[in-house]
Amino acid sequence: MTGAIPAIPSDEPARPLWSGRALALVGILLVASSLRTGVASLSPIISRIDADIPLPPALVGLLGMLPPLCFAVFAFLTPAIAKRLGLERTVVVALGVLAIGLAGRGLAPEAVSLIVASVLVFAAVGVGNVLLPPLVKRYFADRVGLVTTLYVSIISVSTFVPPLVAVPVADAAGWRVSLGEWALVALVALVPWAALLIRPRAIGAEALPEEVGGGQVRRALGSPIAWALATIFAVSSVNAYVMFAWLASIVTDVAGVTSAQAGALLSLFAAMGLPAALLVPIVAARYDRVRTLVSVSVVAFLLGYGGLLLAPDAAIWLWVALIGTGPLLFPLALVLINLRTRTHEGSIALSGVVQSVGYLIAAVAPIGIGLVHEATGGWTVPLVILGATAVPAAIAGFLAARPGYLEDDRRSRGA
Repeated sequence: MTGAIPAIPSDEPARPLWSGRALALVGILLVASSLRTGVASLSPIISRIDADIPLPPALVGLLGMLPPLCFAVFAFLTPAIAKRLGLERTVVVALGVLAIGLAGRGLAPEAVSLIVASVLVFAAVGVGNVLLPPLVKRYFADRVGLVTTLYVSIISVSTFVPPLVAVPVADAAGWRVSLGEWALVALVALVPWAALLIRPRAIGAEALPEEVGGGQVRRALGSPIAWALATIFAVSSVNAYVMFAWLASIVTDVAGVTSAQAGALLSLFAAMGLPAALLVPIVAARYDRVRTLVSVSVVAFLLGYGGLLLAPDAAIWLWVALIGTGPLLFPLALVLINLRTRTHEGSIALSGVVQSVGYLIAAVAPIGIGLVHEATGGWTVPLVILGATAVPAAIAGFLAARPGYLEDDRRSRGA
């Protein structure tokens, strides 16, 4: 890895955000708005679905594991898919599959159909997760921090909006409408990308997407940059998925809060992702303060979990807010995917490797923490384990902060 390369290409002149690429910007933001609706709209109304379509506990557990598993599998497959179809066509296909899956869930006559439709949804989201960084890299290399901030902020909003409307819509029109309505969002997101396929000159020849080179994924698998980013992405994802699964139980047991308070604390945890989405990509891209951001995350994790262990009653809201601050590593990893690559093909390969590794680890984390809780009869050991994830995050984060590009990493060239 070379040591004197700047974090951002110096030969990429900034130009107006909308200049010749308005469709691409709208398309990126609409894709971001579609990536979490299928996940976040299901759990609030699962009991209503179960009343109509009996769902055995094993199937409910499978529905909980499907998102990160599908994200991991299709993150790894996406570079090959994009190489065959091209970037824009891959986006269009993914959004089409997403719309079919979301509509199919609303029309599902029985549990197996619901599972199949959900697999389509989460597979399409897994592809979309990987495509967003290279889309930004290709069309907005001069505005990586700003556009990453915009789309990660929209992802954050689209995570907590569906749970707010799922139950009221189900009350008014039934659970099928509550699940299926999000297909309209995916269809709207498809429009600008279909338009770019029909009229590619609308964005200028220089902005047309490249194909993914054959050796880029192998290069990424052998790169310390990729494994450093995969580690910080995995730490963020592990803590997020574990908290969404277990935070309500943890705070109820260790702090004695009510069910209503536990729900509010979970909302607080989720809401902390929005300021991180707004600030982190710009701080990393414009000011190159990667080490500072990693330090904030590590300290937040240690203080938050330490507070839950040592003084849960003293400031439970503060501890949860700090734990919710720790996953700022998520937008940091996404923006670093572009800051540590020179080309679109490098970005999509790095995105695929980082997200596949991160989501695969995150898929088993909630189950693992639950088993540890059951084996130890309390939350002390699980909280210690979660706090300890700050250590690999610190090491990997400081490695990822070193300037360099995937394409220049000599250690990955022979992979």
